[in-house]
Amino acid sequence: MTVNEILNMFYGIIYSTGIFSIGWKMAVMWAIGSTFIYLAIVKQFEPLLLLPIGFGIFIVNFPLVPLMGFTPEGRPELLQVFYRYGLEWEIIPCVIFLGLGAMTDFGALIANPKVLLIGAGAQLGVFVTFVGTILAGFTLKEAASVSIIGGADGPTTIYLTQHLAPQLLGANALAAYSYMAMVPLIQPPIMRLLTTAKERKIRMKQLRPVSQTEKIIYPIVTAGIIAILVPAVMPLMGMFMLGNLMKESGVVGRLTETAQGSLMNIVTIFLGLSVGATMNAEKFLSAKPLFIFGLGLISFAICTIGGIVTVKVMNLFLKDKINPLIGSAGVSAVPMAARVSQMVGMKYDKTNYLLMHAIGPNLAGVIGSAAAAGMLIAMFS
Repeated sequence: MTVNEILNMFYGIIYSTGIFSIGWKMAVMWAIGSTFIYLAIVKQFEPLLLLPIGFGIFIVNFPLVPLMGFTPEGRPELLQVFYRYGLEWEIIPCVIFLGLGAMTDFGALIANPKVLLIGAGAQLGVFVTFVGTILAGFTLKEAASVSIIGGADGPTTIYLTQHLAPQLLGANALAAYSYMAMVPLIQPPIMRLLTTAKERKIRMKQLRPVSQTEKIIYPIVTAGIIAILVPAVMPLMGMFMLGNLMKESGVVGRLTETAQGSLMNIVTIFLGLSVGATMNAEKFLSAKPLFIFGLGLISFAICTIGGIVTVKVMNLFLKDKINPLIGSAGVSAVPMAARVSQMVGMKYDKTNYLLMHAIGPNLAGVIGSAAAAGMLIAMFS
């Protein structure tokens, strides 16, 4: 082997490492990915989601890594497979809803159905942000996909965005899951601002017992109503109600255990990596994705306000008052938003347990955000 051949081999090895392709934008994305990992590990903010998302952001922003592209033969690379067949084909959001349904107890919602109004009121931010996003120069479809972020429902955000504005999927999904994780930071100041000390101490009556028959009938009836009124979201809500029916029926324990356990864990890994992998530096570090983050925060804040204000309006007509702190749980960040209602309430009365009362509007928010998504799909698809 000649000296030139040895030098060429040496240069080839050096240039294949990607050292000479590193740019400042990549370094910024490494910092963003590392921040998500830090929040997951140190702060324990939704670690099941933020850890794979953060690591996905980190690894795809290295030069020459064969993760999100295609081979010379046209085959998708590893994370491209997860993204294409999981998110683009909308399989992962639907499977996640199946698992969520298998972990859900609708008892609190069945026992107090008027909290469905809270879930509806908490969608205020979706429609306010929709108008604001249009005024900011987004198209109708883009505005619809961005506005749903306020519902703090990651799978629904992915589902709607893939239908209306797939080019925004990465930014929208990342914003939705970011705000889901930051519920304990964002909501408490809004809750304290909009409620009085007296309102925060309101004690609610214990919920009535719900029979097993009611719990079995509920997902069947709800699925039928949704199929008639908002058929566009039946892939999501159908899986959600199936998972719940499996749990409440008590006859398919193995399937229920799989849906809420191993299957849910597997698709969560794929989801996190896929969402993170879409955050390529060249795409993310531009005006529109960064603007989406700001709009998503506004939408989430207004949704929280909408839920609290809805409770305060309802209390004008109710004999048995509702603690307005559970209004913030009207967003569909299950069960984090309900836990925040409990946490804030206990700061003012350590013996006032709001968690079970807050679960009702929390589940109503899941249904409400899916209904809003269905309406937007019907209007703009």
